[in-house]
Amino acid sequence: MKIRLWLFTLLASLLFTIAAPASAQVLYENGAINGTVDAWTINFGYIVSDTFTISGGTSTVTGMSFGAWIFPGDTLQSAEVSFTSEEFGGHTYFDQVVAFTASNCSTNQYAYDVCVETANFTVPGLTNGTYWMNLENAVTAEGNPVFWDENNGVGCHSEGCPSEPSENSVGTILSEAFTILGTTSGTGSTVPEPGSLL
Repeated sequence: MKIRLWLFTLLASLLFTIAAPASAQVLYENGAINGTVDAWTINFGYIVSDTFTISGGTSTVTGMSFGAWIFPGDTLQSAEVSFTSEEFGGHTYFDQVVAFTASNCSTNQYAYDVCVETANFTVPGLTNGTYWMNLENAVTAEGNPVFWDENNGVGCHSEGCPSEPSENSVGTILSEAFTILGTTSGTGSTVPEPGSLL
């Protein structure tokens, strides 16, 4: 009886673990932060839009990170993030103001703090294809401008990179540093992580 109960418990634990979602993975990356060339304003009415491609199957986006230039000592609190079918519009898959957390900050030659800014949010059901990510309405603790780092997609490895970027007041620009995080159905979502198996 004890063996059957133990086997049932083990089997139930394994099935639960297999059904649990995998940790977030990189769905798309557009290269590392440059931090030394240029950056584009994402507040005070300016919007920057970059394409990204989903190519591994139906995916759930769980967050994103991007390279930001911020005035020294200031901090990015939030920004409006939207995923659309066209630059600055079309069909909207997601549109929310999200909170950001800074990491890996350094100071560039222009005296800006250049940071990796990361946000967590959920956008389910994006199928294979190309989408636009738009950043706008950024808010800092001190009310200063926020800039999205331009890297021209150098070092990107994802399908569809470098992104096709645009800025709402000038049109086509060079692409920016960002990463889209999430999970893809059929790609690792049924394999338990070693720590969760225990």
